[in-house]
Amino acid sequence: QVQLVESGGGLVQAGGSLRLSCAASGRTYSNYAMGWFRQAPGKEREFVAVISRSGGSTVYADSVKGRFTISRDNANNTVYLQMNSLKPTGTAVYYCAADVVYATSALPIRRSQYDTWGQGTQVTVSS
Repeated sequence: QVQLVESGGGLVQAGGSLRLSCAASGRTYSNYAMGWFRQAPGKEREFVAVISRSGGSTVYADSVKGRFTISRDNANNTVYLQMNSLKPTGTAVYYCAADVVYATSALPIRRSQYDTWGQGTQVTVSS
């Protein structure tokens, strides 16, 4: 079983930066794709970014492309989300997720393609 723990959230002004981390424990970390999602108050959880098992491929939501960067350190079982030029619309709880079991895609982008989730970390962007 895999456990995911996010950290790095907080309060930041618009235009600022934050770096989220997600530490994984349990099964061999490098065997599965990792993604980031976010959920704003009153809204559905939405895809943000995904990184392949090796870290060689990534996909981003259009809303964050060019501002966010996902990366992973397989030696330390951690995935990161570097968020630059943050906007107030980025206020949400950010979740990391792992596609441990399903393996339907090398770069899953749908919530239903992930079977393991962290508890989330709050990001608040003030205007």
